[in-house]
Amino acid sequence: MSKVHILKEEVISKIAAGEVIERPASVIKELIENALDAGADTIEVSLQEAGKILIKIKDNGHGIERDDLEKIFARHATSKIEKADDLYDIESLGFRGEALYSIGAIADVTLRSKEAPAGSTFGEIKRGGTPPKTGWQIHIRGGKRLDLRPCAMPGHGTEIEVKELFFNTPARRKFLRSDAAEIHHTLNTFIPYALLHHNVRFQLTHEGRDLVDVAPCSDAKSRVAHVLRVDEKHLLTVRTGPDLSLRIDLILGDINIKRARRDMQFIFVNGRPVQNKAIGFHLNQVYRLIMPEDLYPLFVVSLQIPAKEIDVNIHPAKREVKIREEQKICLILRELCEETLLGTGQTKEVTRSPSHQATRKDVVERALMGAHPSEVTFDPPLGTEVFEAARDYAYPTGGSPERSRGTADSAAPERQKFFVPELNRQENLQSKLSGAVYVGALLSKYQLFQAGRSLLVVDQHAAAERITYERLIRQMNKGHVEVQRLLSPVLLKLSIQEMLVWEKARDQFNTIGLDTNLWDKETIAVHSYPTFLKDIEKAARYILGGDPLGRGNHDALARRACRSSVMAGDTLKPQQAQHMRDELLQCLDPFTCPHGRPTVIELSEEFLDKQFLRT
Repeated sequence: MSKVHILKEEVISKIAAGEVIERPASVIKELIENALDAGADTIEVSLQEAGKILIKIKDNGHGIERDDLEKIFARHATSKIEKADDLYDIESLGFRGEALYSIGAIADVTLRSKEAPAGSTFGEIKRGGTPPKTGWQIHIRGGKRLDLRPCAMPGHGTEIEVKELFFNTPARRKFLRSDAAEIHHTLNTFIPYALLHHNVRFQLTHEGRDLVDVAPCSDAKSRVAHVLRVDEKHLLTVRTGPDLSLRIDLILGDINIKRARRDMQFIFVNGRPVQNKAIGFHLNQVYRLIMPEDLYPLFVVSLQIPAKEIDVNIHPAKREVKIREEQKICLILRELCEETLLGTGQTKEVTRSPSHQATRKDVVERALMGAHPSEVTFDPPLGTEVFEAARDYAYPTGGSPERSRGTADSAAPERQKFFVPELNRQENLQSKLSGAVYVGALLSKYQLFQAGRSLLVVDQHAAAERITYERLIRQMNKGHVEVQRLLSPVLLKLSIQEMLVWEKARDQFNTIGLDTNLWDKETIAVHSYPTFLKDIEKAARYILGGDPLGRGNHDALARRACRSSVMAGDTLKPQQAQHMRDELLQCLDPFTCPHGRPTVIELSEEFLDKQFLRT
């Protein structure tokens, strides 16, 4: 009996319309969700040219009936909702009936499926039910059906081949990025589903190479450790009682897992990966008690909320959901996170009900025996001291290179030259800063100088980024970077995305003085680093984070590396602040950081008088 039907116009009008396929990752997201909705416990994805030429997804779900194959590529054809009220009680991942229609409209799609035996559940199929002898195949190209016929399939489930993505929309195809960048987007889409559904086997291959291959496992913590390549002993788990209407499962990284970006933070609501700024903000705020401001933790938040309490129909790509009493849930999450991180100090599972109330003061006092969190000593955090002493990071104004402990020779057959454009120097501001008198610091973030009747405020992080960036570019122009050799290498365990970036950019690392090689399949070893960057791991993480670097894109490499400069929150002595001012004034573009933010602002006496209504 057919399950798929075309939605009525009154339902269509209430749907957040516009399912847009932007890139291969968009196709993979929709088809993975369909496989999970079909009850699959094995999902295999294979790609050619990052999915631009071929995306093939195979699952062992309950399959699609022959009568439904003719409907599923029609717009708003779905088996998951029928009437408008169903939009407020959605249990499935998909529901709009737009995904296959959108994919079929801009690609060549072949779908093969063999349904489960009539009247049996998925579990009964696996225990020996008798599926149909043959499956059915449908071929769609550019939205037109070309073929519908029987096909041979060894088992139940569905196979979909999506070829020539955007073949009939070349304007959209030209916006696709390099294969490495598109694979990066695909991994960011694929990994959240692999983390959440730990009882499902996920496999992702590209050009025959396995990028992700994880077997079903008994618990979520093991899956998170395996997929994200972290040590399971550094993960803390928290869950609320199963009898509550709001169920919370938290996996929290401890102080030993810290990243330069928020690339290990995942939020799920009713099995759906979502973005939620409020939840992310509250959990990151708790970690500020034990981590520096510029580093971010690992956390995986999974919420099970009654379907009627959320609205998933507010974003075309379903990335966002609206939650009733979101603020109350955030406070519960914050309390659970704070009690776990500060109240145990050990890796263990905590099972409790949100109804248990514990004040922050109680938690901290019980855990730390009366000590304030700022007095507790943890492993030395990344970024506590990036620059070496002034004598080590000063550089001469002349053209001769500094004496180095080692040299990273980037001599290549075609060595690229890099130039920092000399922009408007704002001579007036430059002369004021040059003769300014240091008066102090604010919040370990801003350095204050008095210049005549003005106050000059220097953003210490933005200034340090500009100094580091130009220094690195200058040394790259000369063909060598001053480096410090390490007696023992620093080992960095990389995520799947970071490893792919490193493989593409490993030769470029030598250009900035980072001598690296592969230690094992998940780890690289760093044997040297630029003398003016003290935090090796932070610099490497910034370079490896985000999209892969283009070939020869040394400017982008330098911009990422300089982010590990002096950070907001680092305390500078007066001599260091004045030395930073002097180095900044020697830069070709001293008043903006490499990422476009100002390094210095001026507060004139006239401006301050106006604020105090003195004029």
